Amino acid sequence: MRLLPKDQDWTPYAYLIYLAYYALLPFFFPAPLWERALTVVVTVAALVLYFSGYWLKDRRILWVIGGFVAMGVALIPSNPGASVFFVYGASFLGKVFEPAPAYRYLGGILAIVGLEAAVLHLPPFAWITAVVFTAMIGSVVIQQCQRKRLTDKLLLAQEEAQRMAKVAERERIGRDLHDLLGHTLSVIVLKSELASKLTASDPNRAAQEIRDVERISREALAEVRSAVQGYRSGGIDRELAEARQTLETAGIRIEASIQTPRLSPAQENVFAMALREGVTNVIRHAQASVCQMSLRQNGRWCELEIADNGRGSAAEEGNGLSGMRQRVEALGGVLERNGSAGMLLRIRVPV
Repeated sequence: MRLLPKDQDWTPYAYLIYLAYYALLPFFFPAPLWERALTVVVTVAALVLYFSGYWLKDRRILWVIGGFVAMGVALIPSNPGASVFFVYGASFLGKVFEPAPAYRYLGGILAIVGLEAAVLHLPPFAWITAVVFTAMIGSVVIQQCQRKRLTDKLLLAQEEAQRMAKVAERERIGRDLHDLLGHTLSVIVLKSELASKLTASDPNRAAQEIRDVERISREALAEVRSAVQGYRSGGIDRELAEARQTLETAGIRIEASIQTPRLSPAQENVFAMALREGVTNVIRHAQASVCQMSLRQNGRWCELEIADNGRGSAAEEGNGLSGMRQRVEALGGVLERNGSAGMLLRIRVPV
């Protein structure tokens, strides 16, 4: 059995000091026995109501607030210490309402105290105590509850941001590994097939191709490690050199016109990865003999075009093109694809 929820600190116990004002007053001054007995019963009931308020949620707490206000109205004429019940009622308003409606309800409680004081001619020390402490403590708790709400929202937003960052990072690693390994494995397959064909006719050339396979495999391992760490390419120049070598190995003639404008690291990374993915698709799917590439600045845009004279395609985008589109659009760019006559891939990014 717990009097308070696990997420609650010890301060509610300290607030019970106000209840002693009501509970002990009849025992320090002359009072009939029935009044003292009633005080004990009401004190127990107030404790039950008080601790229940920390367990209830939402508008169910209004029953606690209403109970305290009713006890205050009924008992303050005979025991001025009953003014504490108005204080307890006001202290739960912040748990139910945002500040604006909470203050309206607080004003309602104060109006009830003032009306009862005027009608029953309560002594000043009774109603002034009720008004001052109800207004002061009610306002403080309303603000505390609002700060807690804002803090909880901020923590929730931070948790969501962290979760989304992890999801985005997993997606980035997935896209990068797809592009890196797709390209590299295509090159390894090509060189392995070439080495197999050259084994009998040109052993020295076959050995050179196998050494290239070993070199490319080691480079791929380093690139995978870099991708996981967040460094995803070696830049446009390196990708262009790799593209030339890969296309030549596949027997595809390359025609390139590269005029690299000044790019940010993020922009250069996008173009480098797009170049890699485009060349990989030409080798895998195009059945082309010529691949044309151009990179230039056109006004406020930087454009990369990769075109081939292959069979073209109107098929839906795979994971590689989808990942490329996400990278380009993240920079405010556009990816265009036309497979009606060969395949044309155009990436435009603002610079």
